Amino acid sequence: MFELFSGGFMFIIVLVVVFMALFVKVLNEYERGVIFRLGRIIGAKGPGLIILIPLVDRMTRVDLRTVTLDVPPQDVISRDNVTIKVNAVVYFRVVDPNRAVIEVENYLMATSKLAQTTLRSVLGQVELDELLASRESINHRLQEILDTQTEGWGVKVSNVEVKQIDLPVEMQRAMARQAEAERERRAKIIAAEGELQASQKLSEASMVMSQSPMTLQLRYLQTLQEMSNEHTTTMIVPLPIELLKPFIQQK
Repeated sequence: MFELFSGGFMFIIVLVVVFMALFVKVLNEYERGVIFRLGRIIGAKGPGLIILIPLVDRMTRVDLRTVTLDVPPQDVISRDNVTIKVNAVVYFRVVDPNRAVIEVENYLMATSKLAQTTLRSVLGQVELDELLASRESINHRLQEILDTQTEGWGVKVSNVEVKQIDLPVEMQRAMARQAEAERERRAKIIAAEGELQASQKLSEASMVMSQSPMTLQLRYLQTLQEMSNEHTTTMIVPLPIELLKPFIQQK
């Protein structure tokens, strides 16, 4: 009799454990459970303890945390006919669990495929220089397009970042030559501006010296002092032009 009672008690415990495992769910703070009752949606529940009606209710878990989706490298032809490889990363999260379950079969895959096609479409409408110089505006444009199209799925795209742009080797060499030519142009402009400023200062100095002969004498003495400080065996003494005037006038 005791063995029969013990066996029945164990059977009841097993049934309770199976019931708890199948029909009692615990959802974390970042999870929601979309409940279907006889095939009809009754809404999202959670977080916490969820009790399902046996053989009647079915639950689908939905994660509400932000998902980081890597978009694989895409072959893109820019508007100026340059073939490049571009990859990106998309940040999105579910804001409406009900629509994320009933409006699309797999919102993760759907968002990934949509990001790939949108990336090729948007980058194919811009030139390479714009892509390299205005990446922030392109990221914003991609985010707006993806967010508009995924809104019906209950998905919110918060950010899109173009990660890497792989250029053909020939294009890299051409851009390197262009950058080198640009640096040389800037160097020449800076040197010309320096010469111009120096000539202006020399002109101002000559006007000051012409008005004050003593200034020219002081400049001669300063030059002589600077030359005497140099380690050289040759001494050059500049003579004031006034000392040579009597000889010039006699001729």
